[in-house]
Amino acid sequence: MTAPLLSVVVPCYNEEEGLPELHRRLSAACAPYGSAGYEILLVNDGSRDGTWACIQALHQKDTHVLGISLSRNFGHGMALTAGLDACRGERVLIIDADLQDPPELLAKMMARMDAGADVVYGKRESRAGESWFKRASARFFYRLLSKFSDVLIPEDTGDFRLINARVVQALRAMPESARYTRGMVAWVGFRQEPLLYARDARFAGRTHYTLEKMLKLALDGITGFSNRPLRLAFYLGFLMLMGSGILLLYIIYSYITGSSVRGWASLAFIIVGSQAAQWFFLGLIGEYIGRIYQESKRRPNYLVSERVG
Repeated sequence: MTAPLLSVVVPCYNEEEGLPELHRRLSAACAPYGSAGYEILLVNDGSRDGTWACIQALHQKDTHVLGISLSRNFGHGMALTAGLDACRGERVLIIDADLQDPPELLAKMMARMDAGADVVYGKRESRAGESWFKRASARFFYRLLSKFSDVLIPEDTGDFRLINARVVQALRAMPESARYTRGMVAWVGFRQEPLLYARDARFAGRTHYTLEKMLKLALDGITGFSNRPLRLAFYLGFLMLMGSGILLLYIIYSYITGSSVRGWASLAFIIVGSQAAQWFFLGLIGEYIGRIYQESKRRPNYLVSERVG
């Protein structure tokens, strides 16, 4: 089959209500490239509603729509990976199904790529329809990630981006199971350019990014692209060791001079503080070891149960 110019990859989880509008807007955005061919690849990530039935119905109406249904819910990153593995376009637009990222920006992204960019990523100037906690936590996370990561990962960005075929091939060659896609795209390099835009509110339904999933995403981003937290543990451990040495000298001096410090509060504080630091860094080290364990099993990142188109 002749490869189309453009593929649109959309991970979907319980997006039944918004898929018809997503299809309408994506089709309008892709229409100018119809002569060169385009495909809209919808990946059903084990949805519990009628998302897969809706994808099948859209394919019956529009042969540009292709569908993949995973055997269960593997997570957004794995659904996106399945779409990238299956797409055939020379250029690939990655976009979420909630329509917070406007499909109408495709024309500007294509123009940037025509000018030589390998990756055109959306950079958010504003975030409509999100709570102050979501905005504040996102801002904190991106700044924290930029400090810890060994790779320059652009701030205030999501997975919304246009990438070319050689970037797709590079992503396919990365087999890790903890997939932080925006970090992986940054890691491959090539010429990457931002496109500023205002992020819209979700069109339908509710967000699937709970606090637990946000924390997991943050851990994937930090531990997947940096070992600096481990170095931080070493440095802090060294400082605590130096502090313990100084405290020991003070205790010896107090014993010799007969001016031993009375009271248990300071002692309890030292014990509790040191134990808390130990548990924290043991957990951090365990996070890295757990990822080594997951990678060593070499299980497939996802399984496909059905396809349409």
